[in-house]
Amino acid sequence: MSTLDPRKLGAEFLGTGFLVTGVVGSGIMAERLSDDVGLQLLENAFATAGVLLALILALGPVSGAHFNPIVTVAERIRGTVTTPVLFGYIGAQILGGIAGVMTANIMFDLAAINISDKDRSGFALMFSEGIATIGLLLIIYGVVTAGRPTLAAATVAAYIGGAYWFTSSTSFANPAVTIARTMSNSFAGIDPSNAVGFIAAQIVAAAIGIPLLCWLFANNTDG
Repeated sequence: MSTLDPRKLGAEFLGTGFLVTGVVGSGIMAERLSDDVGLQLLENAFATAGVLLALILALGPVSGAHFNPIVTVAERIRGTVTTPVLFGYIGAQILGGIAGVMTANIMFDLAAINISDKDRSGFALMFSEGIATIGLLLIIYGVVTAGRPTLAAATVAAYIGGAYWFTSSTSFANPAVTIARTMSNSFAGIDPSNAVGFIAAQIVAAAIGIPLLCWLFANNTDG
């Protein structure tokens, strides 16, 4: 079982930070390159999937490359991490996400903290976040716990890239990233008042999805 290790916390901080930098930075760049919203979404999704793939491959051997409080909670329930690691990882992920969005804003000559007013409200988008989160958990449980961890990086990245397009919310599916994206008034941003609903939907989806998938893959765990 994992123990609290500064290297692992550092990997989660850096991984989540670079992930958010990729999400937000590519969103800002996309806005500046084109007025076509569809093209902006394509550029944002492609960059995010690519960055996520690289980060999982690079940092997976160190921390498991969670970069997401929902994933860490799932791993705590599976028993692969301890409670101190759970809280340590979540703290590192949130702080890393904030550092990542500040980095992206500064790179594009914006204020480090640039609170978003991008409206992402409504039941449909919150429902979408629930579906996106359950789907992410399905991929992780189905690939990693079935004994195919080497495919995890490509599969998770492919899912997130695809979910940008098949979910109305563009698949945040990550509370730490959602918090960070409130601090960028860009294509990738979200109004803080809307973020509350997104995070609530992610938590509800995790509460439903984790027990369901533990049951579904009960005989396919890799220990």
